[in-house]
Amino acid sequence: MKKKFSVIIPVYNRIDEVKDLLESLCAQTSGDFEVVIVEDGSTMPCEQVVDSYRDVLDLKYFRKDNEGRSIARNYGMERSEGEYLVFFDSDCVIPPGYFENLAKALADAPSDCFGGPDAAHESFTDTQKAINYAMTSFLTTGGIRGGKVQMEKFVPRTFNMGFSREVYDRVGGFREMFSEDIDMSTRISRAGFATALYRQCPVWHKRRVDFRKFWRQVHVFGMSRITLKLLYPGSLKAVHTLPALAVIIGCVLVALGIFVSPWWLLPLGVYLAAIFADALMRTRSLKVAALAVPASVIQICGYGTGFLKAYVDKILLGHGRDIAREIEVRKGANEKL
Repeated sequence: MKKKFSVIIPVYNRIDEVKDLLESLCAQTSGDFEVVIVEDGSTMPCEQVVDSYRDVLDLKYFRKDNEGRSIARNYGMERSEGEYLVFFDSDCVIPPGYFENLAKALADAPSDCFGGPDAAHESFTDTQKAINYAMTSFLTTGGIRGGKVQMEKFVPRTFNMGFSREVYDRVGGFREMFSEDIDMSTRISRAGFATALYRQCPVWHKRRVDFRKFWRQVHVFGMSRITLKLLYPGSLKAVHTLPALAVIIGCVLVALGIFVSPWWLLPLGVYLAAIFADALMRTRSLKVAALAVPASVIQICGYGTGFLKAYVDKILLGHGRDIAREIEVRKGANEKL
């Protein structure tokens, strides 16, 4: 009997994370789903871990050469059977009621494409919690990712995204590129399908485990926004430029603080203090709040510098997209970022 949902999970060298993800899927209050894991050229395959869950989950496991996460997702979709295709990143943990809530949400407010927010589980490290704050706080423009306060229309991301079989049949699969989930959501919307945010269907998202990897990740995010502008003229909104503007203004204030008067640094101090206070209220942890300050600076500066770099290279200098380079960066990105 076909399941209602097919869960597609691309994997690249993430044995421990896959175990945590599968463990959380075993705890679901509704079992109306199959799991399709696509090993994308991993040098440390997770097949043994997957085999240990075959008795409790409806599992399909495939190994293929490394071509990037988008191609791996497409590979899994081609071999899935569910009415709806649901995508999680391998570093996600799924709350027990996810699929029960999703089925109810689709029944109450049907949508062709959907997604939910992400959050940090209490078991995550303090650094992961701080990074989660930086990626979800309104003070860092993170509210655009499905937070309670949103700065633009919600766009599902592949750490927690799904769409109907009809969408796949008409729109096709993901393209191997920066921000492939935003590209996919844009194509779905332009094909006339509806998109919904189901707040009752969050996932716990581990994200990066250290600030160096986090910087690289958000730097790529910033560059990808220019790629999307080239693909979809008019898609660039004012909110997308805020981190770049913050970088420029921050550099000006620092220069004025050094060469004119330290008082010019006061706005930066007030802003960082606001981040600390907000993070403390949200996390109720002094350590996480303290780590949230550098995490937020990295989120803004990493994204902002990536945006500025790509804007100068691709637009001002007229170099446009380097598709081969984008694909190369995307291959094995889970390991490199």
